[in-house]
Amino acid sequence: MRIITGTAKGCNLKTPKGMNTRPTSDRVKESLFSILGSDVGGSVLDLFAGTGALGLEALSRGADSCVFVDQATADIIRFNAERTHLSDRCTVLGGDVFSQLKRLDGQGRRFDMVFCDPPYHHGLAHRVLEYLENSGLLAPDALVIVEYGGDEEELPPTVRLRPVKDQRYGRTTRIGFYHLPPSEDREDA
Repeated sequence: MRIITGTAKGCNLKTPKGMNTRPTSDRVKESLFSILGSDVGGSVLDLFAGTGALGLEALSRGADSCVFVDQATADIIRFNAERTHLSDRCTVLGGDVFSQLKRLDGQGRRFDMVFCDPPYHHGLAHRVLEYLENSGLLAPDALVIVEYGGDEEELPPTVRLRPVKDQRYGRTTRIGFYHLPPSEDREDA
């Protein structure tokens, strides 16, 4: 697992040993960022961050900052942030993702892009989408990217987040792209 391009291009990332993690493959990550194109900027939130690969890739490609949340791998994310020389733009939070979302919302934090890569088959992806659309965490024009199981049904629709694309990668992985139109921003609604 490595950073594909940008300021940290080619840097290898440490991965957890003996844990039930499922890092996003370089092939899927490369395709994902190809779809995003030059739209990587602003403030990023990486949920169920694992190694931190998605958020670190975004930082390497020009994002301003990234908050990483993962209950089990905060130390690995910090190590990878140091290894890639991107730690000055990183905040790493351990603990339960939903507790941290509530905390970030209470602090008035807002994000332009959110990556969500939860364990498959537990309904967590849809729960995160519902939480995000009912919180103040999304900036106007925000993009939410959710990874889920290739054998799972397409994520149910949400009220405010508009599905843009649902991409399948083999039998194991799907990625849904959701957009919060500027007029749907919570403060404007």
